[in-house]
Amino acid sequence: MSDAPVPAPLLIACALGIERLALRGGARRGPVTVLRTGMGPRAAERSVTRALGEPALRGAAVMATGFCAGLAPGMHPGDLVVAEETRGPAGATTPCEGTDLLVKELTRAVPGRTVHTGTLTGSDHVVRGHERAQLLATGAIAVDMESAATLHSAVRRGARPVAAVRVVVDAPEHELVRIGTVRGGISAFRVLRAVVPAFFEWHRSLLLPRR
Repeated sequence: MSDAPVPAPLLIACALGIERLALRGGARRGPVTVLRTGMGPRAAERSVTRALGEPALRGAAVMATGFCAGLAPGMHPGDLVVAEETRGPAGATTPCEGTDLLVKELTRAVPGRTVHTGTLTGSDHVVRGHERAQLLATGAIAVDMESAATLHSAVRRGARPVAAVRVVVDAPEHELVRIGTVRGGISAFRVLRAVVPAFFEWHRSLLLPRR
């Protein structure tokens, strides 16, 4: 019988069914759970809190992912956002772990795609027009409705590594008419599916001895 420690599980959380479909295509290694939370911060908070209460996910590292809206001029659909921290609508921040490693692995997984790092802010609604400029002025580079709530809920359940990686589908010069348009975002879907191995590398790095 091996005395090797059992690796901590990985919980990958997303909001939409189309995101879950992309993620499940790559989630085939190790103790990985892909959780569809539903849209919005309240749904994310409820789903993540409930999931992390399960014995099988106790101590799990948490990755928030899916699609997002870019805030900075020059962002394009298919770009990637790696959060250095997430910030909720009320201002609470959650620092993320392993940002540099994620940037490296994402660049390897999808060469040619631009990877942005910075603050990923949360909203309780789809952001439009002038709201982008207001959020950009706070120092955020992208916005979504679930990441901040996901990571905040995760660390409230106990200390654990957390991170957030999002694929831009909506940017200042490429604004979506409605959230359902995401279903037509074939490019963003393919990017999300392609970056799943980077999540595994991030998770694997957490299990390595610290020097």
